[in-house]
Amino acid sequence: MTFELSLLATPKAVPELRHHLRTHDFEVRLCATELLTNVIDHLGEGTPVTTRVTGTPGGHTRIEVTDPDPRALPVLLSATGTAESGRGLALVDILARCWGVDQGRDRKTIWCELAAPGRKPVSRPHTETTKNHLYEHFCVCLQ
Repeated sequence: MTFELSLLATPKAVPELRHHLRTHDFEVRLCATELLTNVIDHLGEGTPVTTRVTGTPGGHTRIEVTDPDPRALPVLLSATGTAESGRGLALVDILARCWGVDQGRDRKTIWCELAAPGRKPVSRPHTETTKNHLYEHFCVCLQ
């Protein structure tokens, strides 16, 4: 299973991506669109991105969103109950068995891996230290 789509990060691209991923699980669609929305929110509308969904050798699903700014790295926030933003990466963190960032000279790829269908994600401890700091290669995906 391999899916790849290059597009411009705009609000209209979110439902378009969701439509292209309609044969995938809800969690795949949610994580992919949340990662795309982060590009729109933090790099701006019209940023070129490539979204990939692939299988891993362990039977998991890997979702990647690549953009051209290696400097703007994701931060996992703790949104308040009334906050209008700040929950996207938290959702990815809850759903994914692991996630991280691969940086290149002229790009970065934010990725996450979801447990194989029918399997629950590996639970990870969350401390105040890990919740509020920058994640770069946050975890080693456990088998």
